[in-house]
Parts: sequence; structure tokens; C-alpha cells
Amino acid sequence: QDERQSEELPLGSRGGLAIPYQFPVDGEYQFKVRLRRQYQRYLMGMGWAQQLEVRLDGRLLARFTVGGNAQGVPAAASYAGDGEPGFAGDPDWETFMQLTGDDGLEVRVPVEAGPHTVGVSFVRELWEPEGLPQPLQRGRVLTNDQIYMGYAAVGAVDIGGPYTDPGSTPDTPSRRAIFSCRPPMATATVDIDEAAERACAQEIVSRLARSAYRRPVTASDTATLLEFFDSGRREGHSFDAGIQFALERLLVDPDFLLRLERDPAQVEAGSVYALSDLEVASRLSFFLWSSVPDDELLSLAEAGQLTEPAVLEQQARRLLADPRAGDALVDDFTAQWLNLRRVGEVVVDPGRYPHYDETLLNAFKRETELFVGSTLREDLGVATLLNADYTFVNERLARHYGIPGVYGTRFRRVPLSNPDERGGLLGEGALLATTSYPDRTSPVLRGKWLLDNIFGLPVPPPPPGVDTTLEQEPGTRPPTIRERLAQHRRSPTCASCHSVIDPLGFALENFDVIGGWRDIDEAGQPVDATGTTASGARVEGLAGLRGLLLDDPEQFPRTVTEKLLAYALGRPLDYYDRPTVRQIVRAAAAEDYRWSSLIVGIVKSPTFLTRAAETAAN
Repeated sequence: QDERQSEELPLGSRGGLAIPYQFPVDGEYQFKVRLRRQYQRYLMGMGWAQQLEVRLDGRLLARFTVGGNAQGVPAAASYAGDGEPGFAGDPDWETFMQLTGDDGLEVRVPVEAGPHTVGVSFVRELWEPEGLPQPLQRGRVLTNDQIYMGYAAVGAVDIGGPYTDPGSTPDTPSRRAIFSCRPPMATATVDIDEAAERACAQEIVSRLARSAYRRPVTASDTATLLEFFDSGRREGHSFDAGIQFALERLLVDPDFLLRLERDPAQVEAGSVYALSDLEVASRLSFFLWSSVPDDELLSLAEAGQLTEPAVLEQQARRLLADPRAGDALVDDFTAQWLNLRRVGEVVVDPGRYPHYDETLLNAFKRETELFVGSTLREDLGVATLLNADYTFVNERLARHYGIPGVYGTRFRRVPLSNPDERGGLLGEGALLATTSYPDRTSPVLRGKWLLDNIFGLPVPPPPPGVDTTLEQEPGTRPPTIRERLAQHRRSPTCASCHSVIDPLGFALENFDVIGGWRDIDEAGQPVDATGTTASGARVEGLAGLRGLLLDDPEQFPRTVTEKLLAYALGRPLDYYDRPTVRQIVRAAAAEDYRWSSLIVGIVKSPTFLTRAAETAAN
């Protein structure tokens, strides 16, 4: 929270966030700031006064003082008030810190309809000459000291309104997408044309239901939605209210909420059958777009043409070329495959890593998203994920990696001067931080993650009852990680797995807990980033690990294909899926294992186009 968070926030600011927001109509809106709380719901940084600013498109709307005695309630040095940690403190202070401490951080202003940026940030309390190193100002860990003398932080910003009558129905993109027709308006001399209203309502709900249900609508579908339209029309006294009520009914229909693949009649349990064109359309669109089929895809499915091989490939490539594919595959597939959702769970020892903060954590995740997204959008070979000579950084991340000449919060693509030390996924902070403990690296966690997600060779968990602790003997010097793990490899029970896991994890020992480069480990010993695999191959550092992966050109593409296929099917792969994976990978070799060759191969495969019946149909 001591960094400027966005180019949309002013110079000299720290923390906060910038929110792009589409205001639907002219009117008065309220911006209410809620401060961040720690895990026990206590506000943070209340022991000292800090200035909080609210801006609209850079224009200052309000400035508040938070912390210290600004709200008339002095903050205590412990979250338990005057008592010891874990015991109840002063009731007034408890109420203030848990419930009322951020009351009143709100402002109402008139805003014109259209896109605007709402900015909320703190004013830095320390200024220094440009270019000089800046000392750490406050602790960053969520402890008792953080509650008192740490940074206050923005937890959320609520935008409410409009609180004034806009005078007319707003014309927004969503309303234009919904209201494909309008019935004639009633006048002083002309009554409502109920037949015209109902015809228009039927057109709207039928069109939306077709898209939402991903199939042709039936008379029963339409009748149900029109019943809700009639009810909403009566209660709300307007055509729009009726459409809203019908949409609410549509959005809770199982055909919208669930991807239903119904077994055909008289099919035997366990037998394999071909999916219908409509089911393939849904599989394809949710695979590549994480959304419903568009009109072109749905029309081809309704005509029974989608599963023709040439048509299916053409549609797969069309969907893949759409920007929605890059966004969905990065946000959903990459997050699932690389465990990016765990980045927000990383906890780091602040005593060992005082420069670690939430800003750096967010930068780790954004780097990996942009990097994987670039290979997808440029349709590169998937090996680029391992041997790329570039990455994406902003000033905060570049400083952490030791990359000079990068300024500002905006991420940009930069070349790497020494790809053997940083290039590709395996040198990115998101993956290194999520495979470490708070106070030390873990070759076991990193090696297991590599086997599971990069080599495609998952290892089982330790057998029940096996002692996995690595205790230090009293009176001895702290052992290195390598010395600790040698204890496991001396045990026959543990050696079978650790002889495979540990050498891969050792190769990444030059990266510390938060992905910074190091030559000395936590025990004060020189880093040894070498390992010998079970097959006798020597691996040294990131370059050696990358070389081991790329020695077999099919190995990494095979892993990516397995992960993609499991994501596309929505289930783990089984032994009977392996021939499909091998066939896809071998066919993709002619195109250098580009993303498109793997994805199109999956879409055209029998595994994607068929399904095994779960139970015998009645």
C-alpha cells in the first residue's frame, strides 16, 4: 500500500484503486469508501493520521483524514484494546475498529452519463528526491502492529445512484441488446395496444431464451416467460417491468444455469454416443469463450451442420481468433492450470522479506496473465512458455527483478538480457511464490508442482503415517534445504518419490521465496542449484531445467494438451483419453505445436465430440 497503484491516480499517491465505470444516466451519485480490515475485522493503520482522497477523472471531490484521533476515538496499540492480545479491550474502541471506524467516508456529486474513472488513494506522507532509494515506511504484515501503525488501505468503493430522477429511460448498451423492439406508446387519445405489446414481448423473450438456453425455444418455454411478463406488467405498470420480470425467470432456469448433456433414449449405460450439434456448440463456446454460443454458431448447430469436419474447424478458428478467446483462456484455463488463484493466498515472513507487499503479489499474477495471453494471441508454439526471452513488467515488478529503465504502473513487454536467469514461466514470481513456504523455499513443493503441471507426471501424496518433518537437531548449525531433504532420500519409503521430485526443485533454488534472484540461501550458505534425476541426468539451474524439458519436443506440448482437454471436457482425464492426447500432439508437430493446432485438434477429436452414457435411459 505504499506504491502508486495506477496511472489514473495522481503522482504522490499511494494505495487505493482506480475504477473505470459506465454511468448510465446523468444524475447525482454517491461514492462510499470502505477501508480494509484484517482477518478479525479490525481496521488497519488507525494509529496515525492519513489523508484519503476521492477523485473523478482526476478532479478532487473530497479529502478525508483517517486514523489517529481523527474520528474522536484513540486507537490502541493492540487489537484487543488495553488488554492482552486475544482478550476483549475497551468496548468503545472495539466498536470503532470493527464497525464504525470508516463511517462517513462518502461524497455525493452530480455526474454526466458515460464512462468515467473513480479514483481513491492516500496521500504519501514522505517525499524524497527523485531517483534516491526510499526507506521502508511502515510494516506490511497483518499483525497487531499493522492494526496500529501499519498502512490504512482501501477495501472497497461502493457507487450508488442516481439519486435524482433522470427524467427519461436511459439508453445503455445492455438495454439496446435486450429491447430489440418497442410497442407503440399510449397517448391521451390512443390506448395501449396490448396485442402489439405481447407480440413484442414474445419476440424479446424468445430471442433471449434461445441464446440463454443454447437451443431452439419451445412453445412451453415462451409461454412460461410470457406468464412472468404479464405478472411484471401488472405489478410494475410498464412494459419494461414486465420484461424485467421475465428475464429474472429466465436467469434462474436450469437450462440457463447448467450445461445439460442428456443421454439419448434407450442408450445403454457406459456406451459412447455422439453429442448433438447443439451440445457441441455449447462445449465449443464454453471451452474458448467461457460463454454461450453466438448467433452464427447456434444457427449452424440448429441446421445440423456444425459437426461437419470442415465447418467445425472453421468455427473453432473463428472463435479462437476472437478477443474473447484470449481473455477467457487466460482468466479461466491458465488460472486453473497454473494455480494462479492461489497467488492471493501467499503469506510471506516480513522479517525476511520486508519489500514484499500486496502490490508485488498482484504484479506477479498480472505478469503471468499477460505473458501467457501474448503467446495465445500471437499463436506461438507452446514451447515459448518455457524459453521466451521477454516478459511483462511494471516499475514495481521490474525493480524486484532487477530490470532497469521501467517506470510507472503500466505493464509493458520488455526483453530479458539473460533469459537463462528469468525467461519463461519457470522464472516468474507467481509460480515461485506459490510453491514456497513463508520463510523459505521448498524444492519439494516446486518439484512436485513441476511434475504435476509442466512435466505432466503427477506424484502421489506421502503414504499415511510417514513423518514429513525436517527438524533441526539441537546444538547444530541450521542445515541447508539440501541437507534436510537428504534425510528423506535416505528413507526407502520416501526415496522413490523424492529422488524424482527433489532434483527438479533444486534447479530453482536461485530464486527466493518471492522469486528474487539470490546466490546465498536462508541458512547463509551458497546456493547449489544442481540436481541429478533418477535417470542420472544432471540438471543445473533454470537453463538446465528448461533443457531437460525441451530434450523431448513432445513432452511439454503433451502436458499442455492434457490440461486443455481436461478443461474443455470439465473432468479429469482417464487412461482411455491418452490415445487422443498422443494423436493430437503428433498431428500438431507439423505446426510447431502452436496453440491453434492443439486447440483445433481437441475440438475435432472423438473425445470432445462424444460422451459416455451415465445411466440407461427409461
